[in-house]
Amino acid sequence: MLTFPNAKINIGLYITEKRADGFHNLSSCFYPVGWSDALEILPAETLSFESTGIDIPGDASQNLCLKAYHLLKKDFPEIPPVRIHLHKVVPIGAGLGGGSADCAFTIKSLNSLFNLGLDDKAMQAYASQLGSDCAFFIENKPKYCFGKGDQFDEIAVSLKGKYIVLVNPNIHISTAEAYGSIKPKPANVDLQIALSQPLDTWKDAILNDFETSLTPKYPVLQEIKDTLYSLGAEYACMTGSGSTVFGIFENTPAIKQAFKEYMVWQGPLE
Repeated sequence: MLTFPNAKINIGLYITEKRADGFHNLSSCFYPVGWSDALEILPAETLSFESTGIDIPGDASQNLCLKAYHLLKKDFPEIPPVRIHLHKVVPIGAGLGGGSADCAFTIKSLNSLFNLGLDDKAMQAYASQLGSDCAFFIENKPKYCFGKGDQFDEIAVSLKGKYIVLVNPNIHISTAEAYGSIKPKPANVDLQIALSQPLDTWKDAILNDFETSLTPKYPVLQEIKDTLYSLGAEYACMTGSGSTVFGIFENTPAIKQAFKEYMVWQGPLE
């Protein structure tokens, strides 16, 4: 089975408080975008995992795809060994949720391949054990997210027909680094209400708290954002804990050579 785990963006991200368990509560809108990895899972004689494309740091045996397999195998021992091949395209440590998507799509693929009969709610329960935002990619549609990023409400926001440019300046910002400099505080805006307003009102109303703490250290983030606005973006923001910055446009922008030294993905929004 071949699937294409896609990235997501955060439209607004507010870190509202530090939890007793060490995590943080947040408020955000997760929105799927088309920048994707490729994930192939096939029955095999022995369990194996390999990756190509962007190098994935760390021990391959601890990859989230394998963790997802082992998690399901505990409750469904009839699942046979599989060969997992992940072609990594979405940059790592970029605020795009790429690893979380790979994990969720592994769960969905195994469920489909071996007729496990899991509904979305059950798959979300498994995915949430592997990462705070993994469960989002089960339904993979716009959601208002809260708690530690693992609780979701429906949200009536659609950017269908708009065009997005994602710019990654080849900076890896770890979750620990990002959260280490953040000061949680209540959001100064009701994000759900703000998102119900026209897109051209978002610029001054919807923010990412991580920009405040990370931009002084990485001024290129603000430079990219400013350039996206100069090219005609209706809204631009950093996604997640960085370092990718996105711009939403009414029409296909002429970015030309504006970001030639960076990783760029662009395409329509659904």
